[in-house]
Amino acid sequence: MKMLPWSALLVCFALVGCADNLSGDTYSRDEARRTMAVQYGTVDSVRPVVIEGERSMLGQGGGAVIGGIAANTVTGGRGQALATAVGAVAGAVAGGMAQEKMTRAQGAEITVQLDNGSGIAVVQEVQSLNEFVPGQRVRLTQADGKTRVAPLYYRNP
Repeated sequence: MKMLPWSALLVCFALVGCADNLSGDTYSRDEARRTMAVQYGTVDSVRPVVIEGERSMLGQGGGAVIGGIAANTVTGGRGQALATAVGAVAGAVAGGMAQEKMTRAQGAEITVQLDNGSGIAVVQEVQSLNEFVPGQRVRLTQADGKTRVAPLYYRNP
């Protein structure tokens, strides 16, 4: 019975790891083979940002289960039901916070001067803040209200 909280915790962390990727080079299956509009431009500025994480019922529910099981396991007697309930509520709060923190991402607000004279700003996840620099030529792809910025000449890592 003592392994149950740890195995439940591992399942929750595995599921939290399935969060969406917001980088410019990751596409969902639904986005594959769709037509996208393409524009070209030059990076005007790059500003570091934090892309907030998700808070869903998955993290809160997993935390509630783990908190409830843990509280139930360590308590006994007449207060066991109350301790289990309190543990579940505390676990839900902690699980939601953990999920939000684990799914945060480093991002960049990339301001681009388009070749047609207009400007646009796009926020996307980046591995390094040096991926885009002022003066760099970029390609923007747009579809379904989503825009991605990519270096015009792709460099292999």
